[in-house]
Amino acid sequence: MGKFYDEGLLPDELRRNFDVYDRISELGVNLGTFEDTVTSLHGANIPAAIFHESGLVYLSGMVAGTQPMNDGGNRVKHGQDAGTEIANGHLRRLHWALTCGGEGGDLNDVLYIVKALGMVVSTDVEFGSGPAVVNGFSGRWQSIYGGALSEFAVDGDDPGGYSGVHARTAIGGFTGRFSLEAEIIVAIPPALAESIIRNRGWLFPLPPVMFDKVVAARG
Repeated sequence: MGKFYDEGLLPDELRRNFDVYDRISELGVNLGTFEDTVTSLHGANIPAAIFHESGLVYLSGMVAGTQPMNDGGNRVKHGQDAGTEIANGHLRRLHWALTCGGEGGDLNDVLYIVKALGMVVSTDVEFGSGPAVVNGFSGRWQSIYGGALSEFAVDGDDPGGYSGVHARTAIGGFTGRFSLEAEIIVAIPPALAESIIRNRGWLFPLPPVMFDKVVAARG
């Protein structure tokens, strides 16, 4: 498991016993590279992630999909695929947000997923499939960390546990040239959050002075 994971306040019965990177690899999630993902915050006014010393990590919304949603099966599937794409993007951001400074943390140190918000684009006043669309987003998190929506679940039970299960709001009625915007909050051990904040601050991408520090430390 992750370097900090054992410090989390979890009952032994609910601790994961697998490497989440094995699931990431099996599902074909591309985590990208340091050079492509770790950047300076210079010129930007909204970060991709915020670390709080309590251990909460807030990931900003991402969008995907090209069609507005209605209750048609093909349209809902398009929205679900967009949700999976967004979750993959969040996992990529979170991986590098946790690892880029060399504090020793990674995705295995995520204790559990806390809360998701999915905002579904639909101008159909009868639209009722918002939760079904956002299941594409939630399902990917549960596939990585455990839960009934997981691709590894059998009869609604994931042998990996329940740390991917999260509180959620899924609402429709928005306009936009995409299908879904989703954001998420995850929990990491406070010791890891404190280590990250002390070393390079609470923002990702990194403030310019911290970006230069991290790049220099990599040699």
